[in-house]
Amino acid sequence: MTTTTHPAAGARDSSQFARIGDAPLLDVQDLYVDFHTDEGVAHAINGVSFQLQPGETLAILGESGSGKSVTAQAVMGILDMPPAKIPSGSVKYNGHELLGMPEDRRRKVRGPEISMIFQDALSSLNPVFPVGWQIAEMFRQHRGMNKSDAMARAVQLMERVKIPAAKQRVRAFPHQFSGGMRQRIMIAMAIALDPAVLIADEPTTALDVTVQAQIMQLLKDLQEEHQMGLILITHDLGVVADVADRIAVMYAGRLMETADVYELYRRPAHPYTKGLLDSIPRLDQKGQTLAAIGGLPPNLLRMPEGCPFNPRCRYKNDTCMSQLPELREIAPGRMTACHLAEEVYDA
Repeated sequence: MTTTTHPAAGARDSSQFARIGDAPLLDVQDLYVDFHTDEGVAHAINGVSFQLQPGETLAILGESGSGKSVTAQAVMGILDMPPAKIPSGSVKYNGHELLGMPEDRRRKVRGPEISMIFQDALSSLNPVFPVGWQIAEMFRQHRGMNKSDAMARAVQLMERVKIPAAKQRVRAFPHQFSGGMRQRIMIAMAIALDPAVLIADEPTTALDVTVQAQIMQLLKDLQEEHQMGLILITHDLGVVADVADRIAVMYAGRLMETADVYELYRRPAHPYTKGLLDSIPRLDQKGQTLAAIGGLPPNLLRMPEGCPFNPRCRYKNDTCMSQLPELREIAPGRMTACHLAEEVYDA
């Protein structure tokens, strides 16, 4: 009997996307994304720039509507265009430009090189196919495996993400799993082809605190095992504290602040970041009113003049009301888009 040899588990053929020089693993520069609607053009992403290195975790933080997920979708190349349009910017993987890349070549990046965990596992999984079939499909499509070998790999991945009795449950359907188990299946699918970059979009949404901790620990373990670059998209500061290396804070489609995770928690340099940190419940404030950021995020179709955060900012002055602040360095490794950054930083 002839035995068919397949690529080793976790092997990734990156020859066509090998690193150019000392290029970052992922390099996003001056990215803009617009949505054309009947009411006008919504400027969802406005000049976002960041880099990601192998083994690094970058947390992109902000309220709903800040542009976190749109940024991730632009990186993945899964924006619906139209209504979305990318008027300018650059997204490079290992030095290779992804924007404008032909779709057949982009598909060789999406999954094998850069993968994504979506925030709603139940709606992301196909309800009419067993979970094992859905995981195995990754190997059939991208690795050319036969059905039995692909299903065996699906079982291995389910065991790897700590799903009990994986051999028996590989033929179960999504609705037969709990929310936490479904999220583990989504993680198994995302890491199936051993990507170099993993984007986790709100991976702990709607999960209880204990399960959240388990999912975050799982992601951390998998990242350390394979030195993946991890982008963690969340609105929850508590989720990122133990896993992130750097944090990028977004508001109204712009980067408000970027910093090392410990420095940002210790000394925020933007009023929005400070407001987010102040709103975290603390054990030493029992019985006190929880701090909150007043007002609402701006309408992207009708942005305010000057700083987009000025309607909600307690530090604002006349300059904030008329001039848009540029992202600038105020300390080594600290970037902030605030006219009064030094005042906030020293407060």
